[in-house]
Amino acid sequence: MSNKGGLAGLIVADIQTSLVNGEEGKLVYSGYTIEDLAQNALFEEVVFLLHHVRLPNKAELEETRSKIAQNAAIPDAIIQMMKNTPKETPAMAVVRTATSMLSSYDADAENLTDKDVAREKALRMTGQVTTICAAWNRIRSEQDPIAPRTDLTLAQNFIYMLTGQEPDKTASDAINVYLVLLAEHGMNASTFTSRVITATGSDMHSAVVGAIGALKGPSHGGANAEAMKMFIEIGEPDNVEDWFKTNIKEGDRRIMGIGHRVYKAPDPRAAILKQHAQRLAASSGNSKWFEIADRLENAARHDDYFIERKLFPNVDYYSAIVLYTLDLEIDMFTPLFVMARMAGWTANIVDQMQGRLIRPKAQYVGPTGLSWTPPDER
Repeated sequence: MSNKGGLAGLIVADIQTSLVNGEEGKLVYSGYTIEDLAQNALFEEVVFLLHHVRLPNKAELEETRSKIAQNAAIPDAIIQMMKNTPKETPAMAVVRTATSMLSSYDADAENLTDKDVAREKALRMTGQVTTICAAWNRIRSEQDPIAPRTDLTLAQNFIYMLTGQEPDKTASDAINVYLVLLAEHGMNASTFTSRVITATGSDMHSAVVGAIGALKGPSHGGANAEAMKMFIEIGEPDNVEDWFKTNIKEGDRRIMGIGHRVYKAPDPRAAILKQHAQRLAASSGNSKWFEIADRLENAARHDDYFIERKLFPNVDYYSAIVLYTLDLEIDMFTPLFVMARMAGWTANIVDQMQGRLIRPKAQYVGPTGLSWTPPDER
């Protein structure tokens, strides 16, 4: 039997980007609690913070916002590629391919040593990936993509590129909070992937594409989509109790979005997103999905199985409600995760540049002492 323990408990790098305290339910970005940042910060401030380990002053914040917005346009060839892509293609597959194509149009794509150049590249890619996500959502709906504006924040630009209208404050604020909350989270699977690729001496585009591939998995970034599918399956708030009894207590189903590999206390991001989900439910006049999630959480929180194992809603649980209430298609949830995590990925990539090759050992547990025989004697 092979050991597939997932390197649990092993320290693989020293980082300054985030501190994840799963026992106490705390998340800190470079010294600042996630609660403080979610309440006050623009996503662009978090991008700067993760790269420089300090918050920007007013001029630096505007420079960061401006550079992201001014470089967010994507080449026509990438737009054309997306138009030629089958409309049923999963959104994450399109984002992965389009991000890889960006390297062909970046003059600094193969600059693998200059960290200042890499940080500028990170700002470009952060804006471009957002444009890719919004463009694909329109293209597959037979709508022309909308170019980004240079006067907007990244969250506002995303709403604008989706709708073609002035960004609604409630919606753009919710997207901004989502981006801040998902920007960075320790040595998660996709961040580790990006650092492993970077440690080989490869380029930032390759490292980000690898991270997107890791995030695409339902056990990582795809969990919020699975949570929303579960809420839709339940259908109505009054169905929660029977669904919980049939599928969880008497069945072998999992509640998607409850439980976390690291957190053994409430995920601090989930509490913040729950507040925004409730506000969006009230402002939109559609409270059904929030009520389903809230009732299901209460059922789990009062069940001995969940209590004993310290299973609480994670960031995916209420983020699904927030994004669905904003009328995003379910398979666009994980691309928004990409938009957010670009901040953490690129900061970790820059930190890993020129670092030592990551080469852990594996323990061989296969057969030994065998001798080759001709095929007709086997």
